[in-house]
Amino acid sequence: MLIFQNVTALLRVAIVFIVVLFAIRKKLSLGNAFLMASIFLGVLFDLAPPDIFKSMVASIVYPKTLALVFIVGFILILSNSMEVAGQMQRLLDRFRGLVSSPRLNLIIFPALIGLLPMPGGAVFSAPMVKELGVHSRLSRDQLSFVNYWFRHIWEYWWPMYPGVLLATVMADINIAVFVIFLFPLTFVAVYLGGRPIKGFNQSGEGNARSARPPLWPFIRELLPILIVIIPGLSLGVFFSFVFPKGPVSKEAGLIFALLMAIGWIWYKNGFSKGRIWQVLNNTQILKMVYMVFAILIFKGILQDSHAVEAISEELMALKVPIVFIAAALPFLVGVVTGITIAFVGSTFPILIPLIHAHGDGGFMLAYVMLMLVSGFAGVLLSPLHLCLILSNEYFDTPPGPVYRYLWMPCVGLLLSGMAYFWVLYGLYQWK
Repeated sequence: MLIFQNVTALLRVAIVFIVVLFAIRKKLSLGNAFLMASIFLGVLFDLAPPDIFKSMVASIVYPKTLALVFIVGFILILSNSMEVAGQMQRLLDRFRGLVSSPRLNLIIFPALIGLLPMPGGAVFSAPMVKELGVHSRLSRDQLSFVNYWFRHIWEYWWPMYPGVLLATVMADINIAVFVIFLFPLTFVAVYLGGRPIKGFNQSGEGNARSARPPLWPFIRELLPILIVIIPGLSLGVFFSFVFPKGPVSKEAGLIFALLMAIGWIWYKNGFSKGRIWQVLNNTQILKMVYMVFAILIFKGILQDSHAVEAISEELMALKVPIVFIAAALPFLVGVVTGITIAFVGSTFPILIPLIHAHGDGGFMLAYVMLMLVSGFAGVLLSPLHLCLILSNEYFDTPPGPVYRYLWMPCVGLLLSGMAYFWVLYGLYQWK
């Protein structure tokens, strides 16, 4: 477009960001928002229509794109299968009584729900949190905070979350290595989330003790998730070793493990053809698959239009620290959208090439960790986050009192992410 020829690359990309955020605020689906932004980006950076189309097709048929689409689709099928079979409810029922500490139970119930990427999953754990909170001295806003915060303690590294998978694929990081280095963030989140309920106490009937139930029924209900994680990660490492040049070696193990877990649920729960169709005939699966394709099309056009190279040159001229950009941009998009995959899909395709251009590609794991932590802190603080809205509605509390407990753990999360970044950065320098 001639009108934008003299406009800086930074401003042109900023315009695209504004268009995406405006589209999301107007309730346009994420897939449509990113697809529209991709075309608009190509036009702004003078890509001819045939080149835009060619870039879109190349992004769609790219092996890692297809692998990611299969993984995301199978994760949603797994989640839906457990829900239809009543297995998630049974998992929670089998857990009752295994832990005698009321405070631990209050944390673990929403955390168990958080193992599966269910939209609005906080409302699923809310009844259990409310039941445990009846005999406590916690207020409704504290219970809403607990339900909301501990539902999300895994999202920094848990490989069943689409945002995490998208980040590792975009940054080309081995998912097993990623999990090993990022899982300590869950302990940080548990500690930070426990501070606002430090004085939690349970009295009355809540203290009545009964015989502890056996552990095996709980493990049996948890088995599909264990099948995904343990064989999924180990097979990924194995395939990467056996087929080092395979385009989807790392992802193949997870795909295979997901298929095993889905088959196990269907077999053990005696799924009929009608029940299987009920699981597969879910528009959410198609929407998520479409969204992943749209995000990776956006990434492809960013590369093919040479937008990132132009942005990199302008930022280097302005001497803006890359660490600041890597923390600030995901955080801002996270606050505005309230959706993890939205900040990953819109900021990582820009930030990852920028990090390489600044000569810090060898520290990619540290940067991806910082970007995820910062962006997710923004998502947790976003008033648009569906889990926050549903949790507050269930506990009948306005958002203001909940934010009183929420803001400090989020600040702690940001500071912890920055400190851990420098630790990882130092380790890689020493190496």
